[in-house]
Amino acid sequence: MKPVLKLEHIQKYYGNEGNLTQAIQDISFCVEKGEFLAIMGASGSGKTTLLNCISTIDTVSAGRIYLEQTDVTDLKPKQLARFRRENLGFIFQDFNLLDTLTLEENISLALTINQTPLHEIGPRVQEMAVRLNIAEFLHKYPYQVSGGQKQRCACARALIGNPKLLLADEPTGALDSHAAQMLLSTLLGINETLNATILLVTHDAFSASYASRILFLKDGRVLTELNKGCDSRKVFYEKILSVLTMSGGGQTNVC
Repeated sequence: MKPVLKLEHIQKYYGNEGNLTQAIQDISFCVEKGEFLAIMGASGSGKTTLLNCISTIDTVSAGRIYLEQTDVTDLKPKQLARFRRENLGFIFQDFNLLDTLTLEENISLALTINQTPLHEIGPRVQEMAVRLNIAEFLHKYPYQVSGGQKQRCACARALIGNPKLLLADEPTGALDSHAAQMLLSTLLGINETLNATILLVTHDAFSASYASRILFLKDGRVLTELNKGCDSRKVFYEKILSVLTMSGGGQTNVC
């Protein structure tokens, strides 16, 4: 079975010839269908740059990125917006909801842009809202609900189009500990019940412990990899802390 995502010798430079900074140094890995992968690293490790390259927000300096059969690095500027819309789901730390739209309208917007038939939109939004436990808040505006409810709305919006890959960039960063735990449990449930492929970028060991595999970045390179296997989440969390301690990097905020 071919992987959903494949990176081959990715490199990323910033600056000009006289002042070059290498943010990513020869990173290669694959993500299988239905995998929940976390990428960890301290500030400046390259994890956000890597995510931006995968999401086509930024271009790579060298190497190739494939999403199933598509060579992402070959896409032209006019093709990128459609590619993101049809293949990627995004969950951001600051929600990125439109305050002038209700939660229902925020979720529906992704389907409307993709020209989904009108009679399909309502039932699909309702089904996703029930799954994410926000059905009773669909008529409310973002400023009328909690941070956790906003983030579950953002999660619903990201999933409603059945993306090949769900990208979550520090999704618990703006949440309190209870809301963060609820969101992470929701992501794990989506991964297990819908076989959703999730790539989570985080500096937090507690968040990363929900994943099945973790890549640790340092100075733009993959320092090491950790697989959960048959470990409980508590045991996996302790192993993550051990790796962070030995590598001398990363915050370990416990929600």
